[in-house]
Amino acid sequence: MAEISRTILDTFENPFPNRDYVIETICPEFTSMCPKTGQPDFGVLTLTYVPDKVCYELKSLKLYLQQFRNHGAFYESVTNQILDDLVAVTQPRWMKLVAEFTPRGGIRTNVTVEFGKRD
Repeated sequence: MAEISRTILDTFENPFPNRDYVIETICPEFTSMCPKTGQPDFGVLTLTYVPDKVCYELKSLKLYLQQFRNHGAFYESVTNQILDDLVAVTQPRWMKLVAEFTPRGGIRTNVTVEFGKRD
C-alpha cells in the first residue's frame, strides 16, 4: 500500500489576504483503490475554501491527488485525509471537501468533510 505525502503540496501567497473570498476547485478524475477488493474507486472531488495567508497551487494538488491511485483506503478515510492534509498546509479560514464517488453495485456514496466555521 502506497503512503501519501502532503509535502508535495505547494502554496503561494494569498493576493487578497484582507478579503474573504471563496475558491472552488473541482477534480473530476479522482481515483483511489478499494482496500478490500483492490479495485479502483472513481470520484469527483469539490474543494471549496476561504484562504487566509496562502492558497494551494493547482499542479501540486494534482500530483498530490495522483498518489491515491495506488492507495488502498475507504472513501471516508481518503476524504478526511485529503482535508486534513490541505488544512495542515494552507491553514485556511474555512474549507470543505465533497467527495462524490461513482456507483458500485448500485450504491453511490458521497462524503462531505469541513474545517472551521463559515459565516
